[in-house]
Amino acid sequence: MSNRNDTSNCCSFKIPRQRNRQTMGSIEQTTEILLCLSPVEVASLKEGINFFRNKSTGKDYILYKNKSRLRACKNMCKHQGGLFIKDIEDLAGRSVRCTKHNWKLDVSTMKYINPPESFCQDELVVEMDENNRLLLLELNPPNPWDLQPRSPEELAFGEVQITYLTHACMDLKLGDKRMVFDPWLIGPAFARGWWLLHEPPSDWLERLCQADLIYISHLHSDHLSYPTLKKLAGRRPDIPIYVGNTERPVFWNLNQSGVQLTNINVVPFGIWQQVDKNLRFMILMDGVHPEMDTCIIVEYKGHKILNTVDCTRPNGGRLPMKVALMMSDFAGGASGFPMTFSGGKFTEEWKAQFIKTERKKLLNYKARLVKNLQPRIYCPFAGYFVESHPSDKYIKETNTKNDPNELNNLIKKNSDVITWTPRPGATLDLGRMLKDPTDSKGIIEPPEGTKIYKDSWDFEPYLEILNAAVGDEIFLHSSWIKEYFTWAGFKDYNLVVRMIETDEDFNPFPGGYDYLVDFLDLSFPKERPQREHPYEEIHSRVDVIRHVVKNGLLWDELYIGFQTRLQRDPDIYHHLFWNHFQIKLPLTPPNWKSFLMCCEQNGPGILQECKTT
Repeated sequence: MSNRNDTSNCCSFKIPRQRNRQTMGSIEQTTEILLCLSPVEVASLKEGINFFRNKSTGKDYILYKNKSRLRACKNMCKHQGGLFIKDIEDLAGRSVRCTKHNWKLDVSTMKYINPPESFCQDELVVEMDENNRLLLLELNPPNPWDLQPRSPEELAFGEVQITYLTHACMDLKLGDKRMVFDPWLIGPAFARGWWLLHEPPSDWLERLCQADLIYISHLHSDHLSYPTLKKLAGRRPDIPIYVGNTERPVFWNLNQSGVQLTNINVVPFGIWQQVDKNLRFMILMDGVHPEMDTCIIVEYKGHKILNTVDCTRPNGGRLPMKVALMMSDFAGGASGFPMTFSGGKFTEEWKAQFIKTERKKLLNYKARLVKNLQPRIYCPFAGYFVESHPSDKYIKETNTKNDPNELNNLIKKNSDVITWTPRPGATLDLGRMLKDPTDSKGIIEPPEGTKIYKDSWDFEPYLEILNAAVGDEIFLHSSWIKEYFTWAGFKDYNLVVRMIETDEDFNPFPGGYDYLVDFLDLSFPKERPQREHPYEEIHSRVDVIRHVVKNGLLWDELYIGFQTRLQRDPDIYHHLFWNHFQIKLPLTPPNWKSFLMCCEQNGPGILQECKTT
């Protein structure tokens, strides 16, 4: 993720038109004209913010004029693609506000100011041509999947079959090869917050063992499931697993997990990986979270299968069109916001309306994406989870998710795309479906009487692992707090956080810790400092927070897993703080062995007063 401060795309009106060219194999970079303004329109540009729409494409753009200089960008929020409007709270007239989540962009600097210190907006090139027309240009790199193109060959019936297992896990038969996506088949994800909605086919482990390769898109535990991989490694520790070369390695926690896998392959983005003469695949990064999220294109005999997984803006929005099969997430509800928040505007009525609106926006966004890309077949997946533990009843009732059939019906209203709502064990025969979508054998459903939805979950083995951390010797010494946050390495940021350990119901845990962390100087005061500062209060279930602390895990286990309750004053999202604890923590856990040795030598820690009675 870039935080560029340069102004290299700031253009004076009179810049000679240029064409940047760059070759990649036999494919040349091109320049696309996104918007053209006539001399009259150029003369009428006002100082400050100007909104424009290209009527022929329906795309929106923002131009910011300051004296004789212009900056320009697409009118699309980098967070989740929302449309910007004028920010009426900005008297200086430099910022715009996203209609989706109220993110704010200062278009004079192209930096987001809410949340502060988060993204920078990608800028467009501004040029004047010989006729004094103003052009907005985008330098388009080559589409890597167009390198060494292959024409689609006719597929025999049964040659390419896609079987849905659970959530984001698909089993692909591609000629005489088998490939599996994101195997989460047992246990929870995000500590204890997510559980499988669907009952996987009884032969799921045999299917995994028979795979020639496995693709794991990213490090979140509903895609990288160590309980599942532990079962697999018991039989095939050498099974080839492929991941993208992300900034934070997908398997950063492999050694600590205890799972014995010996054939993990990290591959570069945008490069075909040849499996055999007919099969190849390419991993692409997410445009919003390139440090962790990826998607994949699989090609067999010229037929492409696109799996965008959880990417917010896969490959920066540049994706192949008219693929044979496209899969993507659809459900929403994969965040602690706003269900785990309270205070201020976060009433139950506000949450319900927000969730309803967001789910509708997500449905419309996915439908538009499918309409634009025009795949032959579309499958919504990677959203089949449920907050099934009894302690998360409130989340389960509040966190409503999109219905895949509702999305598919919306897609069918606006396009000719064939849709498939998968059920565990159902198989799509790509050759049959491409030849005749009405073929009754194109999709084979599970046998009648097959259990589709889970009605029980084996909670105890996984809760025992979490509970084991509660009584760990580390937490007998209150100085673990300083040790942990020093290890975490986040400081020099004006934010004070109060951390409170709680029981199942988010009441203070007897004997638990309740303490303040001042991240400006990484101190642990008894009271909030006198200076002006933003403040967050985080109540965390004691078993999960101590498990996370002990093992140096990312805070997504807490936040996405719904194991916290949060309040903040003012109501501002602190991107740098959350991004650090969700993505950028050190790759190796704290050295608790050394810490305990030090405690034995020095006696009680310096923060004993933080421990409640």
